[in-house]
Amino acid sequence: MGGNQTSVTEFFLVGFPLSPRMQVLLFGLFSLLYAFTLLGNGVILGLISLDTQLHTPMYFFISNLATVDIAYASNTVPQMLVNLLSPAQPISFAGCLTQTFLFLTFSLTECFLLVVMSYDRHVAICLPLRYSTIMSWKVCITLAVASWTLGVLMALVDMVLLLPLPFCGPQKVNHFFCEITAILKLACADTHLNEVVIVASGVLVLVGPVSAIVVSYGHILHAVLKIQSAEGRWKAFSTCSSHLCVVGLFYGTAIIMYVGPQHGDPQEQKKYLLLFHSLFNPMLNPLIYSLRNREVKAALRRRLQKERPL
Repeated sequence: MGGNQTSVTEFFLVGFPLSPRMQVLLFGLFSLLYAFTLLGNGVILGLISLDTQLHTPMYFFISNLATVDIAYASNTVPQMLVNLLSPAQPISFAGCLTQTFLFLTFSLTECFLLVVMSYDRHVAICLPLRYSTIMSWKVCITLAVASWTLGVLMALVDMVLLLPLPFCGPQKVNHFFCEITAILKLACADTHLNEVVIVASGVLVLVGPVSAIVVSYGHILHAVLKIQSAEGRWKAFSTCSSHLCVVGLFYGTAIIMYVGPQHGDPQEQKKYLLLFHSLFNPMLNPLIYSLRNREVKAALRRRLQKERPL
């Protein structure tokens, strides 16, 4: 039997089985959403870079989040757009595993960045007099680097376990990108250890960060309720509302995907939820931060007025 096995050198992404007309329609829609993702996050990065009033720890972390969102979307969406127009286009084995590694890295990094951002808001509201001391630039850079490093290291664990597996066919990946559990289904070996590690990592990344965020916002809520004036309470809460919206979108989808009740075909459900993660989350994040944040809107107005010809 082993002599009949041949090594797979490329995969075919099944994506979403649709009619040719629907594929063209979705190609146009998804291209537009991807363009908005690049534009929105690019504007956020540009404003934070150019406006000195946004050179604060909170916006430093937001710039890291915008970078992750651009990279996250760019890792999966272009391949999906190619497949919508040319469904039979293969992706190389190395290219597929690279896409898997990058997807895991950016997803995990965003998890840790959201925790760091909740800690930043906790210090700003609960310990305002010590904020500049606690959240020094050295600390901010260390927290950002730690988030990226943990994301890379945790993704490497999955890849180290995935790389030795033999793949001898079939070559069709039941997904719109090289998602790790879809890849494991094609391996010609026992993948029980891989699956256990993926579940353990998923639980760790969901339970740990969500618990830390809940604790941070518990302290924040306690501090906000002690503020005497309604205006002061609203101002304190408004600095957290954008982050809460992003956390709700990111972890809400993840919890539904991995913890929520399964109906029908779990693999198909996961495809559509990851589509939301890849297309809508990165596009909505800059909209949330710009529409709900007066400082960002003020920075945009200043930049537009500066660029306006006299």
